[in-house]
Amino acid sequence: MSVKVALAQINVTVGDLSGNARKIIEAGRQAHAAGAQVLLTPEFGLCGYPPEDLLLRPAFMEACEQALQEIAAALADCTGLRVVVGHPHHGAVGHDLRTRSLSVPSRFNAASVLAGGQVLQTYCKRELPNYQVFDERRYFRSGRDAGLDAVVFEAGGVRFGLCICEDAWFAEPACAAKAAGAQVLCVLNASPFHLGKAEEREISMAERARDVGLPLLYTHLVGGQDEVVFDGASFALDARGVLQARAPMFEEALSLVEIDVGAGTVHGALAPLPELEAQCWSALVLGVRDYVGKNGFPGALIGLSGGIDSALVLAIAVDALGADKVRAVMMPSPYTADISWIDARDMAERLGVRYDEKSILPMFEAFNQSLAEEFAGLPLDATEENIQARIRGTLLMALSNKFGSIVLTTGNKSEMATGYCTLYGDMAGGFAVIKDVAKTLVFQLARWKNRQPTRRADGSVGPVIPERIITRPPSAELRPDQKDQDSLPPYEVLDAILARYMEDDQSIADIIAAGYSQADVERVTRLIKINEYKRRQAPVGIRITHRAFGRDWRYPITSKFRA
Repeated sequence: MSVKVALAQINVTVGDLSGNARKIIEAGRQAHAAGAQVLLTPEFGLCGYPPEDLLLRPAFMEACEQALQEIAAALADCTGLRVVVGHPHHGAVGHDLRTRSLSVPSRFNAASVLAGGQVLQTYCKRELPNYQVFDERRYFRSGRDAGLDAVVFEAGGVRFGLCICEDAWFAEPACAAKAAGAQVLCVLNASPFHLGKAEEREISMAERARDVGLPLLYTHLVGGQDEVVFDGASFALDARGVLQARAPMFEEALSLVEIDVGAGTVHGALAPLPELEAQCWSALVLGVRDYVGKNGFPGALIGLSGGIDSALVLAIAVDALGADKVRAVMMPSPYTADISWIDARDMAERLGVRYDEKSILPMFEAFNQSLAEEFAGLPLDATEENIQARIRGTLLMALSNKFGSIVLTTGNKSEMATGYCTLYGDMAGGFAVIKDVAKTLVFQLARWKNRQPTRRADGSVGPVIPERIITRPPSAELRPDQKDQDSLPPYEVLDAILARYMEDDQSIADIIAAGYSQADVERVTRLIKINEYKRRQAPVGIRITHRAFGRDWRYPITSKFRA
């Protein structure tokens, strides 16, 4: 027996219930026209993910329920089509939901089956993730704990069982669906991207499909939401766990899959997984595009220094927004090398963005004169360096206030970790594009981008980042002959220690035992600890690793723990 299923990989916005509903309705009409008997939409496709404390507002929950009914009514004429919609649900699902205490919510992460203008069945997620960026136990009850059963529905003579995201990483929900009669497992997902996550999902879902001996359909969100990015790549596995279909990464798609339950076959288009650098680039581009676009900014401003970090951010911003919506401002100081402004101007010309040069020398001299009496007899130090950074931050924020464009900050993860950044200076801005990109990966991405055939503003095809920006030693240029490595270990060492300590939670002793010098390990880990106060005041930025500074990292500012 054969059935056709459509996987709707859609880019939704948190709280845009009418806009999200329109996307689902349009996908439903397309699926019906293509002969599909089932349309699967992603986890929380109705309201966007994560809605966070919007879930605590009764008005939000009521609006979600109303939008769900409107989708059902709008697709009532799609005869023979079952539409599965992910949404938050409040209240009984045919059961008495007396809470055990006032602290236990009666909200559920749910998926409902719609047909004939009605909500036919509602499934409530059983496994609630509470790690990394997830905190679902703050908001939801488990369907299992509430005594709610597995949900199986029929379409085209085939029985489909529902799971939601985390459910499928465990055996019990899938086994419960099979025990209830499911012949195909449907998994609705909102799984934030990090490097390597797409492969992890497919491996884990293949194990689940083999465990229950059922074909598995995995539909996934795509798009940026604050610091997280959803990468799409929805897929279908046969009962052996063999991948048979995959949607493209980082773009909306409606994928059609044909399942023959009797023969045990699954057929569909199989898009490739891009190389990791391409995935990372696409995640950063999509994160910028959606943050700027969904929040209504007309464009972006970047302080272009002639260094590799701001060059990378500029290239990402142009890919995300187009050259006409990006403005670069070079703000030389007394310590800016000629090659810095030459390279900055060269890159701006290659990309075709508006480029301005505004010297900070008069303002720097005015600050020094105003503070001369206070600082009399004291040596120059980080104070004067920070004044320069703060002048630049003030200029960029003034331009942002006047013209509405958002300032994209250019600090990387290595700098954020060690505090090699200035509060109210280079940290001033609205969105931190490479906040989760370590310095070694910055170089890797810059080289990768330059290998891609990119059309430049003059019509030629070639590298957009001047080679000297990549090869010259990194420098903040805030004092004569300054180099980053004057005050930091080599980035290869720093980033390796950072990954072990911050991303993998290894102890100082374990890192030293792995062959890193005690001096370097203690220095880097000390810098990570003492600069938490800065990171708390940093702009939100795009998450591309499994442990980013932000929702993943919640450490106290005041702490004496040193291991």
